[in-house]
Amino acid sequence: MKTLLPLLCRELPDDFEPLINLALDLRLTWTHGGDKIWAALDPEIWEETRNPWWVLQNISQDRIEHLIKYKALSNIIKDASDIWKNYKETPGWFRQNYPGGALGTVAYFSMEFGLSEALPIYAGGLGILAGDFLKTASDLDVPMVGVGLLYQEGYFRQMLDASGMQTATFPHNDLTNLPLKPAMDKSGGWLMVPLELPGRVLRLRVWVAQIGRVQLFLLDSNVQTNSPIDRSIVSKLYDAQTEFRLVQEMILGIAGWRALRLLNIPVEICHINEGHAAFVVLERTLDHMKETGLPFRVALTATRAANVFTTHTPVAAGFDTYPSTLLARYFRDYVPSLGISMDEFLSLGRSNPEDVNELFNMAILATRGSIEINGVSRLHEKVSQRIFQPLYPNWPEREVPVGHITNGVHLHTWGSKHANSLLNRVSQDYWRGTGDQLSAAIKNISDAEFWAIRKENKKALVKYVQERVAYQLKQNVTDPVALDEAQRVLSPEILTIGFARRFTSYKRPNLLLHDEERLSRILTNPECPVQLVVAGKAHPSDDEGKHIIQQFISFVRKPEIRSHAAFLADYDIELAQQLVQGVDVWINTPKRPQEACGTSGMKVLVNGGLNLSELDGWWAEAYTPAVGWHIGDGQEHSDPDWDSAEAIELYEILEKTIVPEYYCRNSEGLPVSWINRIRNSMSELVPKFSSNRMVRDYVRKIYIPATLRFMERIADHGRLANELTSWQESLDHHWPEIHFGKAQILKRNDHWHCEAEVYLGEVHPDFVRIELFADADGGHEKVTSPLSQGNKLDGTVNGYIYCGLIATTRPKADFAIRVIPYHPAAKIPLEANHILWKYPIDG
Repeated sequence: MKTLLPLLCRELPDDFEPLINLALDLRLTWTHGGDKIWAALDPEIWEETRNPWWVLQNISQDRIEHLIKYKALSNIIKDASDIWKNYKETPGWFRQNYPGGALGTVAYFSMEFGLSEALPIYAGGLGILAGDFLKTASDLDVPMVGVGLLYQEGYFRQMLDASGMQTATFPHNDLTNLPLKPAMDKSGGWLMVPLELPGRVLRLRVWVAQIGRVQLFLLDSNVQTNSPIDRSIVSKLYDAQTEFRLVQEMILGIAGWRALRLLNIPVEICHINEGHAAFVVLERTLDHMKETGLPFRVALTATRAANVFTTHTPVAAGFDTYPSTLLARYFRDYVPSLGISMDEFLSLGRSNPEDVNELFNMAILATRGSIEINGVSRLHEKVSQRIFQPLYPNWPEREVPVGHITNGVHLHTWGSKHANSLLNRVSQDYWRGTGDQLSAAIKNISDAEFWAIRKENKKALVKYVQERVAYQLKQNVTDPVALDEAQRVLSPEILTIGFARRFTSYKRPNLLLHDEERLSRILTNPECPVQLVVAGKAHPSDDEGKHIIQQFISFVRKPEIRSHAAFLADYDIELAQQLVQGVDVWINTPKRPQEACGTSGMKVLVNGGLNLSELDGWWAEAYTPAVGWHIGDGQEHSDPDWDSAEAIELYEILEKTIVPEYYCRNSEGLPVSWINRIRNSMSELVPKFSSNRMVRDYVRKIYIPATLRFMERIADHGRLANELTSWQESLDHHWPEIHFGKAQILKRNDHWHCEAEVYLGEVHPDFVRIELFADADGGHEKVTSPLSQGNKLDGTVNGYIYCGLIATTRPKADFAIRVIPYHPAAKIPLEANHILWKYPIDG
């Protein structure tokens, strides 16, 4: 029996039939379970592409007929297929711990997904995080689908000219050779999703990428029935044209939700990964309106309970914004279907709804349409609270409703085969568990085993760097001496530090080059040499970033340096894997607090690498003296001389601490102190900063509670959603009527006694809470103490005395009285941001 391969109509023998599923499942790109198969089919294509589907699509029929004769290969294919089936059929963490269906399908919307070089639809950290998220959801058996865009070109590829200046190229994605298949509609045809644009309807094809148990649906505008301009809308990731960018985000949020509905996927949770996908808030609300007949505001109150927004941006300027005139043109036919005015629609994306000149902000729309907002590290929570403060005027910054779940990395993807093998031996299926067993197991690994892994990883890196440097030099350099030395750049015996980031000013990639002579002395020390590997891209329009790259190229080309340092062009997933697996120390130098999280340093952990980083992002909560090193004092600095101070600190840590510790060996040639630091780093940090922990946190802390809240709001034809909406509307209308009369706070023994006259106007007393409040300050924790409703004030309809006692040593001047909204089913101040203060309080 023969099986036809999709798209190219290639026939495969029965024994090779399982290769279709294996090649189309990106899980094999991180487990490497089929590497031997693809190498046997076509070693040259496999070595060049690492794309199983490309191998399978391009293998000749003669080669297939030749290979089918070898029973050993058929057995390997069968074994790989059996492992693949067992992975999919064996219940994972979620089904084992939540067998009762506590969570429906989670739809993870993201502008980019970094899964593999076989599917190049990512730009950087946001996409890599999204890719790791889907991989981990598959490993943990979390019910999830991804929604994204299939770019015809994707993000740019980096080339360096003879002077070291970056140039950008945009290679075309040949969709027939990407590991994708068409998503089919219920009639058996290719699923097409319509999106209404001014004067025409855009048709979008839907493709499916398989990531283990998880499917990723990708929308593509390159459809023959679209106009030539519309066909190119989903061309470049983060297109510089504002109008194209807006339409891309409409496709992601609006058409993305429609695709899931047409596929009959019962989504409960929408996870909005950065504000790009925020339009899903509107389409989901509209869908609920059509199903229930509820008006827009009630439907939004209901559906926002199951929307989750993760922000990755450390500065407000990083959010996507659009002029109101552009929004009005593209949504002129859409907004009437919501039953609201254009002004009401535009106000959803403004921090000040009344400011008609304010740009429409996608992050604000996501905030107004979600029940949970989270940053991606503990420090980023505080930064995000500062950013979103304008949405909650007069609220203390610490009470701005942004939490955090710190990012993590997918261990199987970023761990070397040697590291993964060791960890799997000491803690079987370590990547599936909670991490407790892994932490204990790592502590018992011997010094010799740790050092053996480090040596193997570094040998692989050195070989990779030598080949890559030689390839780069041959394109621009004719000096035979330089070409010969490229074959000997780096050594597996030398301390190796790595730095690979997006080259932009706030990441301060040139901090290492602050004093080139001092860095040269560190690298070329004859007794304790150091070697440096650098990689990274600058945005095509970032001239400053491109000049920093050129500065690095100039440095590594110096005759005395070129055997000790290398700059590797075209930073991508494959290059990142090689670097994080082989370097001894990973350096990260962002300007605090502008690194939201930064996961690159997490990727070295599983490989026994150590971190030297600014106390920013994840490292601000991970660092202890036992696991690595830091620069900076954990504070924010605007002084331009601070960069110089931290550069000097960086050199001193390398010279006085890191280099001596690495080269201090015992009688067996082992750096015992260094290995002990590796043991501490891996046992304490690998489980904590894995995507396994991250996804479990989302499930337990956000997804399941949001699901319960959503079910409560839609029950009984949206009774609770109606009640909450009426409550919000009453507060909006009558809040200005609330005011204070007399208020005093008096000392009674060891307590403060507070009394306040509060006039509520037409606001029902049950709709508010009166509190005595003192913010965290001077070593004191925040105090929030509800005041009890007492006697009605004479001559008033809705005025009362509120009173309460609080035991505290804080002075009276620290306290204020406030009125805030209250409803047992609402999230305050996310769903009602009113607040009224009484300060100072009389004695």
